[in-house]
Amino acid sequence: MLALKLALVPGFLAALTMVGRAWGPSVAGWLAGLPVVAGPIVLLLALERGTAFAAQASATSIAAIAALEAFNLAYAWTCRTCRWPVALGAGLLAWAVVAASLVRLPATLAWSLMAACVAVAVSQAGLPRVAGAVPSARAGVADLVARMLAGALLTLAVTTLSASMGAAWSGMLSVFPLLGIVLAVSAQRAHGAGFVALLMRGMVIGRASFAAFFAVIALMLPTFGVLPAFACGALVSVLVQGATKRLIAMSRKSRAPLAALD
Repeated sequence: MLALKLALVPGFLAALTMVGRAWGPSVAGWLAGLPVVAGPIVLLLALERGTAFAAQASATSIAAIAALEAFNLAYAWTCRTCRWPVALGAGLLAWAVVAASLVRLPATLAWSLMAACVAVAVSQAGLPRVAGAVPSARAGVADLVARMLAGALLTLAVTTLSASMGAAWSGMLSVFPLLGIVLAVSAQRAHGAGFVALLMRGMVIGRASFAAFFAVIALMLPTFGVLPAFACGALVSVLVQGATKRLIAMSRKSRAPLAALD
């Protein structure tokens, strides 16, 4: 089990870094919104703490999208005028305030979905607009090692402390903005605030697949068990991801003729 905890999330972070190198910040940010970090953590919670515990954590994980968007908004706007330590502090403060508020509210699936939808709408409207071209990311070996180490530590912390924290905080911390932190800081240091804004707009797009995954888990896990619930959740997540990608492509095609007229 320890080997599984140390391998799942760091492996995804390494893959995500390679994607950022190949296809740029929009695609990397979009994939960063998928449940491949929080998903394995909740899977480990289900194996160690039981299906009822993991189902409640899954519902809270959806509501935690609101805390992620609070981090993104605070960081994206602060980094336009401040260096990354100040922007990171502002983002973490915003995340902590929203997260502490969310865990005090009813952890129902309906409420969680509503909170996530409102947060995504606000974030999509409120994130800074980006004009001009943004260069592709080139993360170094040190950045990659730092990301993988952070992923392993987050997994160990949540699964180890879950008994004392309870399901609500376990679900909330499983969606801690780990990717947002490591990607935003490295992006700002290398390319500036415009790159950060584009990256975080990609993250907003990926929230639909994330929410769909955990909604299926929360509904199916208590009745059908771990394997069927996570298999169906992964399938639905992939389908929603594909639909999102198709909608993005259609939107870009529809804007192309208008751009040609300008």
